[in-house]
Amino acid sequence: MFYADEAGAGRARILGETAEHLRRVLRVEVGQQYEISDRSVLYLGRISALSKGAVEFELTEVLPARRQGAQITVFAALVKFDRFEWMLEKCSELGVDSVVPIVAARSETGLDKAAGKRHPRWVRICEESGQQCRRVQPMQVTPCADFAAAITEAAGKRLFLDEAGGVPLLSGVREAPEPYAICAGPEGGWTGQEREQALAAGWQATTLGENILRAETAALVAVSQLQGQWWSQERR
Repeated sequence: MFYADEAGAGRARILGETAEHLRRVLRVEVGQQYEISDRSVLYLGRISALSKGAVEFELTEVLPARRQGAQITVFAALVKFDRFEWMLEKCSELGVDSVVPIVAARSETGLDKAAGKRHPRWVRICEESGQQCRRVQPMQVTPCADFAAAITEAAGKRLFLDEAGGVPLLSGVREAPEPYAICAGPEGGWTGQEREQALAAGWQATTLGENILRAETAALVAVSQLQGQWWSQERR
């Protein structure tokens, strides 16, 4: 499946690097058919023309779209970019709607300043993963946000992943409101002040158990648990 750069009136165009990949690597030909998404509807498209930097399609059929599961936004504290980008790819595969990178008190120094230049790459990772997973809409990744500002913007059931003891297990969350918001901390964990800010903003502290997980692993485990619960309820 591929995302169209332009679509309308029964036609679509793929431009730039993706078009060149189709032409030079996949060696597509006029008449071949592919799934094409305009980011809201999934179509079957037949290649009608090829040119340098562009592949044009005739949209011949509307295809049924797959559901992505629960509506989930992950507020993820910045970690080293190789691991953060791995987490983005896997969140996309798991059906997350959006990821909000946040700067926590214990985020590694300098990551926030470098995140702005990295953002176009993050968008591209979400697009490529979305195409591989046949998502009608790619996962969104926002520009980096400050922790205090970000936690006030979340909607729905707010779940604050906390390694501190004395909080309930996420697996005990049985209700299925939509959307969910998950807040996952940095490598060094949350500060006491951040915990207080989250609770004051209406977040529910929860834990994944006693195992010590890396930051990016914790976010993915939480998403997997919520998606599993959502799909179980859908199939009852």
